[in-house]
Amino acid sequence: MLFRFAVSKPARVNFVQSLVAVLAGNLVYFLLMPHLPPAARHNPLKFDLGVLVDFWFCVVFLGAIKTFTKWGRGSRQQQR
Repeated sequence: MLFRFAVSKPARVNFVQSLVAVLAGNLVYFLLMPHLPPAARHNPLKFDLGVLVDFWFCVVFLGAIKTFTKWGRGSRQQQR
């Protein structure tokens, strides 16, 4: 690695997990947006229900990533 940052490994892992969750959540939301009810669609430059629906997608993805990460860690520890 070219650069060394003074950031702990758990902080980097959390950042990467959060970034993946936001990107995946937004991707799914914008792919599904044409099929959502009009009230759940986001209007640019406005705080509306669409923003909350988009946020919900991101939170669900973050929860799934955290859950699968913990399950993966648990199964690796049991194999030792």
